[in-house]
Amino acid sequence: MSRNVTVGLDGSPESRAAAEWAAREAKLRGLPLRLVHVWEPVPEPMAQAPLLGAAETQAHWSERVPRETAEGLRLRHPGVHVETEQIPGRPADALAGAAKAAEVLVLGSRGLSGIGGFLVGSVGMAVIADTEIPVVLVRAGEQAADEHEADPAGIPSAATAYRPVVLGLDTGHPHDTVIAFAFEESARRGTSLRVVHGWNLPPYSAYGLPADLELNAELGRQEAAALTEVLRPWRQKYPDVEVAEASRSGSPAHHVIDASRDASLVVVGRRIRRSPIGVHIGSVTHAVLHHATAPVAVVAHD
Repeated sequence: MSRNVTVGLDGSPESRAAAEWAAREAKLRGLPLRLVHVWEPVPEPMAQAPLLGAAETQAHWSERVPRETAEGLRLRHPGVHVETEQIPGRPADALAGAAKAAEVLVLGSRGLSGIGGFLVGSVGMAVIADTEIPVVLVRAGEQAADEHEADPAGIPSAATAYRPVVLGLDTGHPHDTVIAFAFEESARRGTSLRVVHGWNLPPYSAYGLPADLELNAELGRQEAAALTEVLRPWRQKYPDVEVAEASRSGSPAHHVIDASRDASLVVVGRRIRRSPIGVHIGSVTHAVLHHATAPVAVVAHD
């Protein structure tokens, strides 16, 4: 199977928003878009109950959702080749399997009212933890204009330049796969890359000691220098990508979430753990997934 951008589709508003985002990403990458609709087979007793009509209803819905979605995407995104596939089984397992042929997997996630951000369900978390290709979470209501700068009248417009891509980076454990993904996404969009690094001050209060302002300033200089050094070869590799560095004390997750408000895409990493027990995503990535207000790409690394 050829490389593609794959999106999980179930007919919900969040999955429709994910499909639109995936179509835009497919166009940027010059790849086909693959819509994957996963349906869980009706239990045998229900399938044999003619009065319920469960099997017929599910079969009709399973065929209608991807067909109608594909038709709409072809109209709104001319030039993007759209394929559809229906897979029976458990959604998390089926989507993780479908992702093996993709360059990126896109999933929908419900928005949290009032404070923004995502409500990531168990299926989405399981797929992220079990998939080694980049997975992008898109919240319901996400529009193309949301990823762009406002026009001269102050109105967001898909005709203006993209907002920056934001990368959350741990300078103590930088990973080429994550950094490369962020630079590539910035280059595709013709936009800048904002690299956010958070670090913690010494725990003075735990020992009842006053804060050492001079030491704090020196730590800040060291952390900023470490960030610059990590990014040096990447600046050389991607000379056309403008890079803004932000190294600040405090929670890395909070800094990335705050930067997401002005971002077109947020990129964070996830260490690949092959233990069959539990869901392994990481505390920073977990927090960003739930509270970032822009689409979030989770990039797995060793």
